[in-house]
Amino acid sequence: MKRIILPALAMLIGVQTPAHAINDKYRQQLEQSGCTQMSELEGCDIHKSQAENAKAGFSNPQAPAATDSATTPTPYAGQWVAKSDSGATVATIRIDAKEQVWVNGKRVNAKRTDGTLQFRQGKITFTIQGDRRLTGEDYWTDSDAGTKGPIEIE
Repeated sequence: MKRIILPALAMLIGVQTPAHAINDKYRQQLEQSGCTQMSELEGCDIHKSQAENAKAGFSNPQAPAATDSATTPTPYAGQWVAKSDSGATVATIRIDAKEQVWVNGKRVNAKRTDGTLQFRQGKITFTIQGDRRLTGEDYWTDSDAGTKGPIEIE
């Protein structure tokens, strides 16, 4: 009995090959399309670009972006003016493509919060909406004076 089991076991171990879930070509198609194996089952097309699949509603948060942030414009970039209700300029704001913010020429820290870019200088908090289709959503508030006003792009 031992004479049969040992050679059969040795032959079984020698014949076994590693199992791979996907091959290199399929993996590259998934990476280029921004799909995952699960999203492909839901309709993501591996023969389309990542941008086309994102437009169709499929996105892979683990996939690297198709373009780097230097070439993709941020909705916040540009020259902005915070105005009071009377129309006087409260602050001039400059935001670059890397979302670095300067208020009246001074660099301030900014953070993204719930679809907006928020930053503060002194007692004034500035909030700029990321969705440029929404109008009248960019504003500043002065917590000390209790005033509020619009922010407009130049």
